[in-house]
Amino acid sequence: MVTRLAAVALVVAAWTAQPPSAPSLDYEVFKAKVQPIFLAKRPGHARCVSCHSSGTPLRLQPLSAGASTWTEEQSRKNFEAVKRVAQPGNAKSMLLVHPLAEQAGGDFFHNGGKHWESQSDPEWQALKAWIVGQTRSER
Repeated sequence: MVTRLAAVALVVAAWTAQPPSAPSLDYEVFKAKVQPIFLAKRPGHARCVSCHSSGTPLRLQPLSAGASTWTEEQSRKNFEAVKRVAQPGNAKSMLLVHPLAEQAGGDFFHNGGKHWESQSDPEWQALKAWIVGQTRSER
């Protein structure tokens, strides 16, 4: 009888157990750590926002005249746009592999060139940390 109760208890526990929560994309981390990457100047490359504010599938908000960063409303729109190419928990998300050099694990082609030659690049690492769900308190 005790064995049967224990077995029933295990089945009930398995049914009611919550599956591990999937990582999610943190807006505050995006705003503080990810979004500035799109404005960074890199030798030999245009800033991401230069091309990705028009004419590309990843569409960032254009900066307002004279602005050096986005407004809160623009940042929210950027977050929504970037979420389409940043699959939570997936280290092979397009946001990570598209601008990464092919020999470092990136895909074949990016119109804007390959911004990172290695996965050890600090900007690439910041993007990866955000995508795999590392929060500000875990860094």
